Amino acid sequence: MKITDLLDRRAIDINGKASSKEEAIDKMVELMCKSGKIKDRESYKNKVLAREEEGSTGMGEGIAIPHGKCDAVTAPGLAAMVLKDGVDFDSMDGEPAHLIFLIAAPNTEDNVHLDVLGKLSVMMMDEEFSDSLKNAGSVDEFLKIIDDADEESKGIDSYGAVVSDAKCSILAVTACPTGIAHTYMAAEALEKAAVANNCSIKVETRGSGGAKNVITPEEIKEADCVIIACDVNVPLERFAGKKLIKVQVSDGISKADALVKRAMAGDAPIFSADGAGSEEDAPAGSEGLGHSLYKHLMNGVSHMLPFVIGGGILIALAFLLDDFSINPGNFGKNLPIAAFFKTIGEAAFGLMLPVLAGYIAYSIADRPGLAAGFVGGILAANGNALLSWVDEGGQSLTYTGLNGFIQNTVFGSQGNTVSGFLGALVAGFAAGYIMVFLRKAFDKLPQSLDGIKPTLLYPVLGVFLMGTLMLLVFNPLIGIVNSSLADLLNAMGSSSKVVLGIVLGAMMAIDMGGPINKAAYVFGTMAIANGNYDIMAAVMIGGMVPPIGIALATTFFKNRFNEAEKNSGLTNYVMGLCFITEGAIPFAAADPAHVIPATAAGAAISGALSMLFGCTLMAPHGGIFVFAVVGNWPMYLLALAAGSVVTMFLLAVLKKPITK
Repeated sequence: MKITDLLDRRAIDINGKASSKEEAIDKMVELMCKSGKIKDRESYKNKVLAREEEGSTGMGEGIAIPHGKCDAVTAPGLAAMVLKDGVDFDSMDGEPAHLIFLIAAPNTEDNVHLDVLGKLSVMMMDEEFSDSLKNAGSVDEFLKIIDDADEESKGIDSYGAVVSDAKCSILAVTACPTGIAHTYMAAEALEKAAVANNCSIKVETRGSGGAKNVITPEEIKEADCVIIACDVNVPLERFAGKKLIKVQVSDGISKADALVKRAMAGDAPIFSADGAGSEEDAPAGSEGLGHSLYKHLMNGVSHMLPFVIGGGILIALAFLLDDFSINPGNFGKNLPIAAFFKTIGEAAFGLMLPVLAGYIAYSIADRPGLAAGFVGGILAANGNALLSWVDEGGQSLTYTGLNGFIQNTVFGSQGNTVSGFLGALVAGFAAGYIMVFLRKAFDKLPQSLDGIKPTLLYPVLGVFLMGTLMLLVFNPLIGIVNSSLADLLNAMGSSSKVVLGIVLGAMMAIDMGGPINKAAYVFGTMAIANGNYDIMAAVMIGGMVPPIGIALATTFFKNRFNEAEKNSGLTNYVMGLCFITEGAIPFAAADPAHVIPATAAGAAISGALSMLFGCTLMAPHGGIFVFAVVGNWPMYLLALAAGSVVTMFLLAVLKKPITK
């Protein structure tokens, strides 16, 4: 495939003008739409802008290559614009951009076009080539310049150079999140810098089309230094024992010469396999603390999401297929087919918190963090009830000696010890940084013990320290919170039903399946046992509002969400209607400061209206499938709609549009 196969004549403007980066992108998107390869202009534009928020695609030297890959793209394409007067594009060198190429990539597994786009990115680094494009007198001349250069250009599968009498032998790996432009531009820059400094080099590129020019064990053995210029995690264990420099992919482009000179001077630490990929290998100041924490959090959330969606949909199917009248207390498992779906769904849900904690820890400390993170997540989900023993008769009893001491002596409470979603978040970060600490602590051990660090020392001490923190600190502290909340709810139930509805609704939405949510839910089920059915009605409606409100927002205020979040909107409609609050967790985890207040406010309003309208519910679960047994169900439906709409509008107000 040639570059001009992707570049439509209608998508080229050699006399472009723009007063700002935003205006330039808007015009570029309009050019791309003229090629007929975009089915949803706003979705594609938002994807391009979201990529710019991760880091400017202004490459310097007057060139910018913005890009977007999403479902709104029907076929791979390019658009080009020459701006004689230039435009500020937040470029690496601070200079205005005079030549902009916009890339459109479809969200498919067929990535043959990515090699072509990567090759264009590299060609743009040739000053003579880019100058010729800037000075093209017509669209035909513009296309001919590209065609001529394309035929002479090498592919993007073999970056590297062997220099006779080389001063240094360097290996490098480059990768960026989209794998389209930066990956290959960094490879090209490092290759040129190495040759200019009389060094041999081989560069492994990890673009969207997969790993190319893969480094061999023999080459690693002979190398003097390794340069990792990546914005994503790549396999690093193979470089154990080698001097290694780890930087962002943008540094591989703009600071290639300095990196090569660092490698020549031996100015790099020896890499240890047990810390592969951890943030500690990055140079100081290369990544802000907030961005670092967000990256780790998103790694956990992205791995958790399939369990939330898969498990939630299967549980919803169980409710749909079941017969509520057989046994309301066992709704979802009364019929064999329903029990089949619900068992699988609950198994997936059971893995949700361990996966969240495990992959947060993995992002921080790589593989050594997984074991401690998983254990922390399991303990967050199950709590200190796991502290038990079996008497001589085989009866399982609470181990009151230790557990009672923890609850009463240390914390003065013997409440619920399940820390849930919030506990799993804390466990993930704690596990990751525990492993980073252990790695540093064991750096001074004899080299002969390196082999037992990842196989014995790290897992044993990491799991032990994580478990100790969960059982002695995190879970018991949440128990105090839950016990206090239960006491508060009991007191409010005898004074003001509407206020109680506000509190219960908000509690269901604050941590979405966590301990606060569960405290309200347990209070509702206890009320059913005592013959008070209005409390459970407020509890269930409060748990339904967050996912429904978020789904509405993704439908009517699309520019507040990224592509993945918008695609989850339909799922949240289903989960909300089925009273599965956890569908909102990925949104809350990604933006808690805005999402949690919006969902809590909407849920509080629905809870208050449910109480005000005198709605009742005798079933402890079921969502819309048990509305037939809801007392005053028309007003209950109105209360649900009101709270969901409030959440939707609050999200629209609190969340900033991605375009900004």
